[in-house]
Amino acid sequence: MIVLSILTGILYPFVMTGASQVLFSRQANGSLIATSDGKPLGSSLIGQPFDDPKYFWSRLSATGLAAYNASNSSGSNLGPTNPALIQEIQGRIDALHKADPSNKDSIPVDLVTSSASGLDPHITSAAAQYQVKRIARVRGISESTLQELIQKHTQGRFLRLLGEPGVNVLELNLELDGIQARS
Repeated sequence: MIVLSILTGILYPFVMTGASQVLFSRQANGSLIATSDGKPLGSSLIGQPFDDPKYFWSRLSATGLAAYNASNSSGSNLGPTNPALIQEIQGRIDALHKADPSNKDSIPVDLVTSSASGLDPHITSAAAQYQVKRIARVRGISESTLQELIQKHTQGRFLRLLGEPGVNVLELNLELDGIQARS
């Protein structure tokens, strides 16, 4: 029992931690996105709240009082007829219409519902496309430039088979700020 405890409780975790640091350092340290001076801005794996009209908005978070709180990851478990879910969805629809009253396109579902974990850092390409006119107007950037950014930050299916393509909102918004800073 002592030998197995040392092997599985000390040696194995030590070897795996060391291997992950050597082979997958970025991922093992949380896939952090940092500024040029090394200050972390966030993780490419955890969503962040964006509600300023000049940014692409993320999916809603269902992690409780503190949005995108990784220590409280869970879905809302609200059924489709639950008044709280309907109110949450209507609130987001109203916010989207208020931010861009001229946009009469259908709102993609991922802009008005939270993800299963409440932490999803991605939105669909359709959700990003829906927001292009608002951001172009607010920032004074051409829609074609925004389309190129969306294309650049769209991540494909895992192994070209699993999941859906998605756009990482934090990475997209950081590059969007970078373009503005260079202009």
